[in-house]
Amino acid sequence: MNFRKITLCALSLLALVTSCKKDDDNDGPTFVEADRTEQQIIDGDSLIGYLETHYYNSGAFTTPGNYHVEDIIITELPKDNAGNYLPMPDPDNNTLLREAVETKTTTHLGADYNYYFLKLNEGGGDRPHFSDDVRVNYSGMLQTDEIFDSAVNPVNFDLLNLVQGWRLVMPEFRGAVGNDVEEDGTLSYNNYGLGVMFLPSGLAYFGSPPLGVTRYANLIFKFELYQTEINDHDNDGIPSYIEDLNGNKNLFDDDTDGDAIPNFIDSDDDGDRVLTINELEHITYLIDTNVGEIEPVLANGEYKRSRTQNNGMITLKTVKVVDSDSNSVPDYLQNSIAINNNNN
Repeated sequence: MNFRKITLCALSLLALVTSCKKDDDNDGPTFVEADRTEQQIIDGDSLIGYLETHYYNSGAFTTPGNYHVEDIIITELPKDNAGNYLPMPDPDNNTLLREAVETKTTTHLGADYNYYFLKLNEGGGDRPHFSDDVRVNYSGMLQTDEIFDSAVNPVNFDLLNLVQGWRLVMPEFRGAVGNDVEEDGTLSYNNYGLGVMFLPSGLAYFGSPPLGVTRYANLIFKFELYQTEINDHDNDGIPSYIEDLNGNKNLFDDDTDGDAIPNFIDSDDDGDRVLTINELEHITYLIDTNVGEIEPVLANGEYKRSRTQNNGMITLKTVKVVDSDSNSVPDYLQNSIAINNNNN
């Protein structure tokens, strides 16, 4: 898999030691990365140019169904002998990308970006958060329409290990409603998310691409989103997306106790020497489906830890955020309260 940005451990290391890079490394020419604000202007113009000169086979998706990455065909407009673009052929069955994509904006590492996605099917299941695990099929292309990466079979990824664009686009889609087991034992998914994302280099690899991708390359990914699962990277009971306290979808700048360990990988978020998991209320539900009982709707600040089912009996274990002094700050985020709720 080429488009994993870097592993979670590497991300953590990068966030902690970037400022400590040696200044005396003169073994070779120094690469000076482009200014993000200046580069995004180039990227943006290039992406718009691509969207205005390429179309997709929209007529193939008029009938509802479970379509695949290979069914999405993107084609450049024809040209005359002088290299001028001609009108799009068969407009009843093809649509110019510029007229079909949705546009979103974001600020990332100090620069403002536009990114685009084509939503062929939103999907009917769960919607992932930016830090969740996803199960996908995909194909990655350059603006030359050259494929640089793809999956042969569905693969599982932690979105935090992927480029920023994936963390922005995946939550716009939903996973499958269900799946069936085929005769050969493989799973087939129903009503899953299907689309294409168009990313400027600043939301992709920017100046540090993998082999096969040039620096500052805008990228295009076709994808099928099958499943999603909420991540709790430090297993402290608080889902990782909840630990994005400032809501900027960057988990590395949320560090309540200032110990240089971001909350989402810190087992003691407030540094009061009581583990976060122990500052939460632990709840167990027993649901007997044999007599028509149904699972409860979890309260605000309550999160599932485990769920098992045996002979119609469901055991659901959750944790719930505690605010002992009712000041709207959870106990696990203020070191003045160090109550262990899990001493039993």
